[in-house]
Amino acid sequence: MNIYKGYDQQALDSQYNNRARVANADQIMQQWERDSESLRQRVQFHADLAYGSYSREILDIFPASQPDAPVQVFIHGGYWRSLEKRLFHFIAGSFMSHDMTYVAINYPLAPQATMDEIVASCRRVIIWLYRNITQYNGNPHRIHISGHSAGGHLVAMLMATEWPALAADLPPDLIKGGCAISGLFNLIPIQLSYVNDDVRMDETMARRNSPIFLSPPCRSPLIVTVGGAESEEYLAQSQELESAWSQQGLPISPLIVPGANHFSILDHLVNPDSLLKRAILAQMGAAPRT
Repeated sequence: MNIYKGYDQQALDSQYNNRARVANADQIMQQWERDSESLRQRVQFHADLAYGSYSREILDIFPASQPDAPVQVFIHGGYWRSLEKRLFHFIAGSFMSHDMTYVAINYPLAPQATMDEIVASCRRVIIWLYRNITQYNGNPHRIHISGHSAGGHLVAMLMATEWPALAADLPPDLIKGGCAISGLFNLIPIQLSYVNDDVRMDETMARRNSPIFLSPPCRSPLIVTVGGAESEEYLAQSQELESAWSQQGLPISPLIVPGANHFSILDHLVNPDSLLKRAILAQMGAAPRT
């Protein structure tokens, strides 16, 4: 029996089971861990700074060497239920080399936290950074965000946030730009898949946390990128967001990375010669170094 588009339950679950689709997924993630540990041995950073009251509301900051630097905030994936910020420290070096401040965040995970609570937590971290990042050589008026997989979903949710409604000191364009990498923007198929065993959304919660149904209140640019070797559903997720937000006049830059799968696409985030990295640097107002 089909439950979404032309997919039955097994086929839909297969579309979203990235580890089963990528044979060397574990080896790629082990390399991330080794590269992150190597970076931690070479640079100084501030670990486990609290931005809220929950145990996982903590972040790590790799400060630029000079004040007033652009800020890149990375939001990890893991289907809102796993992984953590330290695994993605390897990304910091590629921004620090341009004298940018890099921030890696944790957030509460399902099933202990609902999707509403996860999104609210990520909003709190951006507010904390706006009010505190100058202490770490960051410019609060040059905050950019990126995220992978579930983190890509959270990037879009943050881009769609009406910041002044949360606090009077927040500007509408608190986030100056974003990059959603292999993101999830329509949560209806997620709610119908095996992932929902932990995330536990009903259809109403899935809809209100689906960026394709939202209207971002500001016009900050967003890069929407996905690997060419990802599943049909992941490609469709990015296409749906591009279509929905472009129709509202939002500055969306679509980018399909040829040959990249759901995990190898992060190689392009740290490769200074990749189209993805160049696009992010251009969005942040920095030319790639030669």
